[in-house]
Amino acid sequence: MNINTHIRAFLVGLLPLLLAAGAVTFSPLAGAERIKDVASFAGVRDNQLLGYGIVVGLAGTGDQTTQVPFTRQSIQNMLERQGLSPDGGNVQLNNVAAVMVTADLPPFAKPGQAIDVTVSSIGNADSLRGGELLLTPLKGADDNIYAVAQGSLIVGGLDASGRDGSRVTINIPTVGRVPNGATVERSVPSKMGGAGAVFLNLHQPDFTTARRMEEAINAMLGGGVAEAIDGGTVKIRAPDSPDQRVGFMSVLENVEFQPGEGPARVVVNSRSGTVVIGQNVRIEAAAVSHGNLTVTVDESLNVSQPAPFGEGETVVTPESDVAVQEANNPAFVFDPGVKLNDIVKAINAVGASPSDLVAILQALKSAGALKAQLIVI
Repeated sequence: MNINTHIRAFLVGLLPLLLAAGAVTFSPLAGAERIKDVASFAGVRDNQLLGYGIVVGLAGTGDQTTQVPFTRQSIQNMLERQGLSPDGGNVQLNNVAAVMVTADLPPFAKPGQAIDVTVSSIGNADSLRGGELLLTPLKGADDNIYAVAQGSLIVGGLDASGRDGSRVTINIPTVGRVPNGATVERSVPSKMGGAGAVFLNLHQPDFTTARRMEEAINAMLGGGVAEAIDGGTVKIRAPDSPDQRVGFMSVLENVEFQPGEGPARVVVNSRSGTVVIGQNVRIEAAAVSHGNLTVTVDESLNVSQPAPFGEGETVVTPESDVAVQEANNPAFVFDPGVKLNDIVKAINAVGASPSDLVAILQALKSAGALKAQLIVI
């Protein structure tokens, strides 16, 4: 009997004791997090589903079928399946819309369970409000049907227009949801690890976090049970029996430990002007002077009129007045190793706007004083 067999036998014998009432207690640690909040088990994941469907019952806000041929073709095919034959294919409707239907199939979903679906217009419909999604098969990446969707749409957007061309649009009226609108028809097999082991994948790979997770698991279950493979995966030896493995994983995901601190980062959203500074950001000694320079150019035209009965011509002469104004903002100094609170206070002291803050941080990074990653999204 090898060492792995001994360990699995030990886990099988230990598991009932761990699951006994009151046998497993988790004392909260300062700043500690549960494993389930920072990692997930390999093989336990969502699967995306996609389908093409038709929404009917719209109040004249659907596709213009003369401009969207696939909508007209879809209606013709549907009517033919119902035993109807459109006259010459001249189907002109404005209360239907072609849509794409998407859904996330959660892990362990079983046939008969209901899931939410999102419905999005792909034609030129103005609004899907009040529409009804017809029966739509939803397929996975392997082209198999895993669910079917149908139901009334809930649309949060609004679109209204007048005869004079005025129009008001609130949110997005061409996207809606059908709560519990799809029924699962096929389950996806989930492999929870391999023979004798399960794997935990960190949401944010970090060597320190992986190492501390390994230590916390081994401290509870014994040395050699957990092994950090790399910065993003921890391997745990587990029972082979499915019922014992589920209980074992329940114990694992509730283990608390102290994750490693994240890297020093400054994240800038260039679209909204939002700037987020991480707690580990440090700045070396640097002096910053920030001011606003305003240049005003005033153009005026003067008319030169010659004296009466003179031989001169009336001419227009331009006159320019250029003024320069610079704000008198004082310089401020960063001492070596200042922290987040000091950075915020110093920048607020000069009244810097978000765009000014970005410029200051970029200049500090170029000068080598900002000890952090500057990420622009």
